[in-house]
Amino acid sequence: MPHFLNTTDPDFEAAFTALLGMKREDSPEVDEVVAAIIADVRARGDRAVIDYTARFDRLELTPETLAFTPEEIEAECAKVAPEDAAALSLAAQRIRAYHVRQMPQDANWTDPDGATLGWRWSPVSAAGLYVPGGLASYPSSVLMNAIPAKVAGVERLVIACPTPSGVVNPLVVLAARLAGVDRIWRIGGAQAVAALAYGTETIGAVDKITGPGNAYVAAAKRRVFGRVGIDMIAGPSEILVIADGTADPDWVALDMLSQAEHDESAQALLVTPDGAFGRAVVACIEKHLEVLERRAIAGASWRDYGAVIVTRDLSEAAALSNRVAPEHLELCTADPEALAKEITHAGAIFLGQWTPEAIGDYVGGPNHVLPTARSARFSSGLSVMDFLKRTTLAKMTPEALRAIGPAAERLAISESLQAHGLSVRARLDRLNG
Repeated sequence: MPHFLNTTDPDFEAAFTALLGMKREDSPEVDEVVAAIIADVRARGDRAVIDYTARFDRLELTPETLAFTPEEIEAECAKVAPEDAAALSLAAQRIRAYHVRQMPQDANWTDPDGATLGWRWSPVSAAGLYVPGGLASYPSSVLMNAIPAKVAGVERLVIACPTPSGVVNPLVVLAARLAGVDRIWRIGGAQAVAALAYGTETIGAVDKITGPGNAYVAAAKRRVFGRVGIDMIAGPSEILVIADGTADPDWVALDMLSQAEHDESAQALLVTPDGAFGRAVVACIEKHLEVLERRAIAGASWRDYGAVIVTRDLSEAAALSNRVAPEHLELCTADPEALAKEITHAGAIFLGQWTPEAIGDYVGGPNHVLPTARSARFSSGLSVMDFLKRTTLAKMTPEALRAIGPAAERLAISESLQAHGLSVRARLDRLNG
């Protein structure tokens, strides 16, 4: 049975704190293994990547076959059913339209002292997207990672997608083509992250790496950060639903299971002021778990990490949600817009019971790569901004330097940075000479 908490219970705070502190991340001792793989790829390049691919993916490659050829891409795309291709195309269109609106504007102005100031935005030159491989891979993740990069203007966009025993999901290949990916490398694991970060004889290094992966991929992303940018270190999926008695308990149950079926370590939480509604949702979940295809995974997630929390009112529910800072937050209430104003920490908010989180995973438009493990307290989901850099601009006129230069000189002296002060003083002396 899942955890069942009530904010009026005397031990609620301790129980809720324990719920927040549950360690769900998959963290085997992989760091030393990953460090060795990265060092090997840096030393041996293509040969190391090929050796690890043979060892872990049971696939023999050569430098010439590390990437899919245009003919192979065309053949895989041709395998996709027309209905699936149409759905993927619709998703790509909606994701692109949403992310185009995120593009920031350059700015330039002259302040009262006569200084010209501003900033400009420019894309990273190259980005690498990691895509988990095999038939269980997710084409939606390709769209969510690649489209913002292309909208931002990334010049070279590549994918690392392992193909265990040569198996690839044709939808992933089609998604890459729809998103404008330039090359698909058929490699995975820490060796792929290392190759993208440092480059090999065949694989060009990139400036940023994004995309989900297992514990080895996550550890590799941690290790190469600084050499390249990364999006985030994502943990197991999570959803929190705030619902009142106006919601359909069966719909809420399915929404919670939609995240529980991802991973045994995923977490689904229901927060409601209606205890009877909470019990009805639990009954619906148990019913669906009897027939769900991924019931073993979803059942373990619900049993170990699921919870129903009964609150005094919706405002208290919102306050608890802010403490959780969930990746996905559904507001299935009579007035979700009003309740949303009380939410300060959430990766994505889905308003009203007609907006299941699953729409956000595929065709809603906003990105589904979101902060997990309470990191929505300080970070955001993937966006165009992840593939852009802001460069500041400043231009002083003689009059502007005369106006603000003396203050800069004083501050340099206060910090005992003599050359700083002298670089300003030399110009002021010229002006005053």
